[in-house]
Amino acid sequence: MKLVAAAKVRRAQEAVINGRPFSNTLVEVLHYINEQLQDDGVSVPLTEVRAVKRVALVVITGDRGLCGSLNAGILKMAESRIAELTDLGLDCTVISVGRKGNSYFRRRSRAPVVSVDRFVEGGGRFPTAKEAQVIADDVFSLFVSEEVDKVELLYTKFVSFVESATVIQTLLPLSMKGEVFDQNGNCVDAMEDELFRLTTKEGKLSVERDKVQSEKVEFSPFLEFEQDPAQILDALMPLYLNSQILRALQESLASELAARMCAMSNATDNAVELTKTLSLAYNRKRQAKITGEILEIVAGADALSEQP
Repeated sequence: MKLVAAAKVRRAQEAVINGRPFSNTLVEVLHYINEQLQDDGVSVPLTEVRAVKRVALVVITGDRGLCGSLNAGILKMAESRIAELTDLGLDCTVISVGRKGNSYFRRRSRAPVVSVDRFVEGGGRFPTAKEAQVIADDVFSLFVSEEVDKVELLYTKFVSFVESATVIQTLLPLSMKGEVFDQNGNCVDAMEDELFRLTTKEGKLSVERDKVQSEKVEFSPFLEFEQDPAQILDALMPLYLNSQILRALQESLASELAARMCAMSNATDNAVELTKTLSLAYNRKRQAKITGEILEIVAGADALSEQP
């Protein structure tokens, strides 16, 4: 299992790293177009920030176990976030992606009670844009129909072969101010949230947490749109949703394979150590038994020799 995971994790890692430049560049394009439209009064549904009453959590877990505490970690974070939102007086629903998460939420009965909007089976293969589109369509429908006011993405971010990090990322709305509030004016973003902020540092997006960064996209201030900017945004927004969800699926898979590789390596090392310990204990018992038998024979021979 370690060798199989090691063979797959390289491909998964390459998918993660190769997909990051496209995702980051798309964010820069959206940022630039949104900046140009601020004075035009163009309304884009996915950028509409409204008072938060209900939150959708897209929880991405693995399809298989034997990967250490990876699945338990993301489910623990989901429970913590659900409790946090409940304490704020907000309702929430879950979109579960992955067999482990589906199994957990199907049998979950603890308070607070949370509804599950959709169960998505991962299939165990490398994620594709088609699979991401199924989730993106559901998220888009929930937000545009105002069934939910905020969508958060919970997944395991791939850092290295020996390290991963559970992440909460605000997917919708695309907030120009960088923060989303409830109806009482309280910020409902998670403390460790990787928020989609269109103004973080002097109006520029920050990607400091990513070790592999794409070059900043510089747009000419004299750039003119051949099409209506609203039409361009309508085409880019679904593409942005799909790319962010696909990236999260790829990161989760890479993290799962890396965690399984490490878990199986540790299991192998522990099994070798256990074999050595048990062999030593067995040899000691065997030697003690042989020594006892020899002592009995010697004692019997001595007894016979002492007889007249």
